[in-house]
Amino acid sequence: MKQPVVVSTVSDLRKAVSAWKRKGFSVAMVPTMGALHDGHVSLVEKALEAADRCVVSIFVNPKQFAPTEDLDKYPRQLERDLNTLGKAGAHLAYTPGGADMYPDGFDASIHIGGPSQGLETDFRPQFFAGVATVVAKLFLQATPDYAIFGEKDYQQLCVVKKLCRDLDIPVEIVGAPTVRDAFGLAMSSRNAYLSTAELVVARKLNLIMRETGAELADGANPEIALQQAKDSVVGAGFDKVDYIAAREAGTLGHWRPGLPGRILAAAWLGRTRLIDNMDIPQA
Repeated sequence: MKQPVVVSTVSDLRKAVSAWKRKGFSVAMVPTMGALHDGHVSLVEKALEAADRCVVSIFVNPKQFAPTEDLDKYPRQLERDLNTLGKAGAHLAYTPGGADMYPDGFDASIHIGGPSQGLETDFRPQFFAGVATVVAKLFLQATPDYAIFGEKDYQQLCVVKKLCRDLDIPVEIVGAPTVRDAFGLAMSSRNAYLSTAELVVARKLNLIMRETGAELADGANPEIALQQAKDSVVGAGFDKVDYIAAREAGTLGHWRPGLPGRILAAAWLGRTRLIDNMDIPQA
């Protein structure tokens, strides 16, 4: 196993990517906040299918955390992450520090409307401006041909696609399917926060969502079905539901039967907030 080359400055990143491109190699990027798991590995595998070279960024982005959120507690395990990337075949790890990404005096911010409206924004109003700003910076720094984002963060994937479309950023955004454990729980760095008992409860979320999606596909009243899903999630042992919603799959606008749809959810289990989403089956 060979670990990826590690760079932490924009100049070293650009030097490495420029050398690849002079040789005619295509480049795919996987932006991450570290604490890598099998879901991230699947993104690297997708990147290596799309391009000749893969760069993975590891940066815990403070601009997408509210003051009340878990920035300081977010897991950081660089050596383990580099070993994971080596096994996955990534070529380069970009590990900038906070001062590299946001030097003194930095005050730019990118607001994306459309798919950013509602859902996560109702509970984390700063989130997508933070995502859009850091992703735009990463794309300008690395100039990849492709960027791979997991469908597990589906609203984020839609926002990043719109960011590139609206600002003419020449990066092809590739969505990768959600990786789940044997019980269907979506892989997430925050799953590490769950106790053994909480993990048993967490694995019920995807089952309730799948049942609700099937009911919607069969013509159930959306308002009733989604409220029943919220009640079922709380009944399963979750402490609070932020949302369970049905949205049109492409724009995240209003969904109605017959349209390609997505059911999205966010719920609290103890101090851990879990999100998930899946297709509403086509009738």
